[in-house]
Amino acid sequence: MIRIMHNTPNKKEAAQQAEQILQALKKAPDKSYTFQQLCTLLQLTEKKDKAAVKKALLDLIHHSKVKKINKGRYQWLQQSTYVIGRVDYVRAEYAYIIAPDQPKDILVFQKDLLSALDKDLVKVRLCASKRRHRPEGVVVEIMERNPTPVIGRVVSTGKQAQATITQRHVTHIVLLEETEGMSLQENDKAVIALTASHGIDNQLTGTIVQHLGQAGLHEVEMHAIMAEFGLCNTFPEEVLASIQTIPTAIPETEITKRRDLRAIPTFTIDPADAKDLDDALSYQKLPNGYHQVGIHIADVSYYVLPATLLDQEAYKRNTSVYLVDRCIPMLPELLSNELCSLHPGSAKLAFSVIFELDDQGKVHNKWFGETVITSHKQFTYEEAQATLDNQTAAFYQELVALNALAKQLRAKRFKKGAINFETRELRFTLDPNGKPLQIVPKVTLETHKLIEEFMLLANREVATYVAKKIQSKKNEKKNEIAPVFIYRTHDKPDPSKLSEFFLFVQQLGYTIKPGNRPIFKTMHHLEEAIRGKPEEPIIQALAIRSMAKALYTTKPNPHFALAFSHYSHFTSPIRRYSDIVAHRLLKLYLKGKWLCEQMVLEEANCQYAVEREYIAASAERASIKYKQVEFLQNLKNETFDGIISGITEWNLYIEIVTNGCEGVVRLADLTDDVYRFEAKQFQIIGKYTKKCYRLGDSVKVSIKSCDLDKRYVYFCLHAHAH
Repeated sequence: MIRIMHNTPNKKEAAQQAEQILQALKKAPDKSYTFQQLCTLLQLTEKKDKAAVKKALLDLIHHSKVKKINKGRYQWLQQSTYVIGRVDYVRAEYAYIIAPDQPKDILVFQKDLLSALDKDLVKVRLCASKRRHRPEGVVVEIMERNPTPVIGRVVSTGKQAQATITQRHVTHIVLLEETEGMSLQENDKAVIALTASHGIDNQLTGTIVQHLGQAGLHEVEMHAIMAEFGLCNTFPEEVLASIQTIPTAIPETEITKRRDLRAIPTFTIDPADAKDLDDALSYQKLPNGYHQVGIHIADVSYYVLPATLLDQEAYKRNTSVYLVDRCIPMLPELLSNELCSLHPGSAKLAFSVIFELDDQGKVHNKWFGETVITSHKQFTYEEAQATLDNQTAAFYQELVALNALAKQLRAKRFKKGAINFETRELRFTLDPNGKPLQIVPKVTLETHKLIEEFMLLANREVATYVAKKIQSKKNEKKNEIAPVFIYRTHDKPDPSKLSEFFLFVQQLGYTIKPGNRPIFKTMHHLEEAIRGKPEEPIIQALAIRSMAKALYTTKPNPHFALAFSHYSHFTSPIRRYSDIVAHRLLKLYLKGKWLCEQMVLEEANCQYAVEREYIAASAERASIKYKQVEFLQNLKNETFDGIISGITEWNLYIEIVTNGCEGVVRLADLTDDVYRFEAKQFQIIGKYTKKCYRLGDSVKVSIKSCDLDKRYVYFCLHAHAH
């Protein structure tokens, strides 16, 4: 025990007494003491000693070293640590703060966010963590608002108009400034720029930068999604003006420079609603017994020249975006749907990859170069499949031969180690007003796989050719700046994520014995085991999440999922800027030109492409989610078969088996028990009944409510289906 001296303290002695009290409190930082308990702790009984303690406590409180809490109790006041970082929302219940000087992201619960929104710069006070694996904190100041506008719904048009905005399923009220003269109505949607975070209770304020119209209307909602992700379906006037001089007819001088393939039977296979046809196939059986397969890609780089206004706009967009009902193109319609698109019946400029393959799909000869082609037939996937099945109509012999080769290529890929887990895609049927009438999973046909295999082959061979040429060039001239290329790479999965995935699959009753064998063999075994099972889409989705993300990079690293040593994106230049870059570089390298100031490619360009790809995927997902909610809100009296696709400590996520729509069951709404989340077991379990709900379980649900703004469906859980 610590002993306080008994004589009347001078300044030095008083400081020593205060330090002794402080050290005693520090030994139990989470504990508080009454004055009498503190005196007992310090073994003090005399009146003058207790008076000295009382004086020392007052001094410690004044200097913010001790705090007095309710019922006359004293506790050590830990010195607060503050960090600055950006908000990164994950769930409705909490967010993470990403701070550059912190090894781990900081967990902040919604009640402690101080109205901070996604990507705001905030000051956070660190707190004692209840979850030892991650630091926790409280936002004390919003230092800088994210300048990106948000989408709001007008809820009041009175003296000061108000709107609600939704982020990560959390709704906030915004006071709208300067709305005089605007014909605002309640339930209108608008694009809002937030202007401040100060005022009473950090009330959000903002100004309307674009008035969209009444919420719930199809066009309004699609434009709201475009605005949310910074997408625009129109092009700047100066860009459109700059392409008016592009000749619509191919100059004869250009044709003479190229390999003329217009007489070779050529066709496209695309979705029924496709307008940007950027790849075509040709087939000929050669006298030497080999199969000549031509993969012809629209020569977009002929029209989109480096450093032009068109090129700058294409780079800025970086990719076309496909919402449920429309395409937001990377290139203006004059190019994407007309000049570059490989429509049948007219000559088109192409960049072709031509292979000679044997019956087993082995490449014996290949040629890359600029060509002029004519497509003789535009197939939909369904029409091509019918031609394959019936073995009649135009090009059936070519399709049969190409399909046999595609199967050989596919078998070789899987034997080498390719993995084939896929996310389930949905097909929407909309009425003339954009209302969803039907949602069904897309069916993968043989013709989809046929096109996929030849596009993969072209991408692989282009990347391999360039990587070898660059390495050879490096070896020749070691001191010169090495030429580069843009590759699509995919790392091996993180072992911990993979182990967690395997553990989940085992708990569903599947035997997983990875041992020392390659990962792909374990995955192939699992693919076969789950085929046709209700949990197949969930396991496939979780398998993909356990994998690394595919990236663009200048480094010629392998692609794990495809089992390719080198891979690039070459086959879709109408909709991906990376493919245009690949075309430009390959053209230079085929001519022996290895350096060009206009063709500088940096890793930052690749990172930007990854960021734009993520934005495009997020926008596409948002349009799908909106239409799913819109579809389900009219089916509130129906009961659905579902499968548990995700579990957190707050929610069960349920995917409807028939249409792939997902919604949540809040654990707070389960009134038959108090449920505890067990992360390692992928389940929740009832405290009293011990009833379990596990990831992958089949359940029956009905619709409790739908929130179109949040793009969220709330389910009522009826019971386990079995």
